[in-house]
Amino acid sequence: MCLQGGIHPSYDGHTYLDIVRTVKAAEPRMHVHAFSPLEIYNGARTLGLSLEDYLGTLRDAGLASLPGTAAEILSGEIRAIICADKVTVEQWLAVMRAAHGVGLRSTATIMFGHVEHYGHWAEHLDHIRALQRETGGFTEFVPLPFVHMEAPMWRKGKARSGPSWREAVLMHAVSRIVLDADIRNIQTSWVKLGPDGAAAMLQAGANDLGGTLMDESITRAAGGVNGQHFGVDAIGELAARIGRPLAERDTLYRPVTRMPEPA
Repeated sequence: MCLQGGIHPSYDGHTYLDIVRTVKAAEPRMHVHAFSPLEIYNGARTLGLSLEDYLGTLRDAGLASLPGTAAEILSGEIRAIICADKVTVEQWLAVMRAAHGVGLRSTATIMFGHVEHYGHWAEHLDHIRALQRETGGFTEFVPLPFVHMEAPMWRKGKARSGPSWREAVLMHAVSRIVLDADIRNIQTSWVKLGPDGAAAMLQAGANDLGGTLMDESITRAAGGVNGQHFGVDAIGELAARIGRPLAERDTLYRPVTRMPEPA
């Protein structure tokens, strides 16, 4: 179960602990994949704890891994334009370093196609690769094309209309080349690109698809139209169409073994 959201003024570090404990109380077997580095940083700050101590407490409460969101572009120049109120490059990397240090794996993302140029892609990939070589904690890298249609930044004329098709292909292909020896899984986003777009990226460097989303609002609010559900049958049909083998994995990329139903 993936859980993440914005920073509510009434939330503190106890809020995130309570969320994890609630999920684990309802279903102890559930893998809780939750909280962006922005949320982790906010939680630790409000409780006056180090990142390591707070993440260790979350881990002990049942947190199993982190989504690598809030990364956007890991360039101070770009973050000053698109997300000045989020964590800095150094803070994002510090959260991930601390998470990996206490035994929590995480994903890594990039959101591209807005105000950045290719040099910023390289800067971002270099940060991700360097941290992976230090910690080995990233499970996958997920390129996320900017969905522009209702994005406030685009509506104000301050961003371009998402990446071109060529740029989307290049991002997946170059990510594979840059990260292949360090992060073996490149996940393509059917939510951003649609099934046909995802199929193309699976032939250009990607090897993985995400699953079903429940109550996803960010992409839909920005104008995304690809829905929230892409089930096993649909994924199987896509794999067969492009001649790729199909395997089901868990959050940490282990082969799935089905859990027995509760008695």
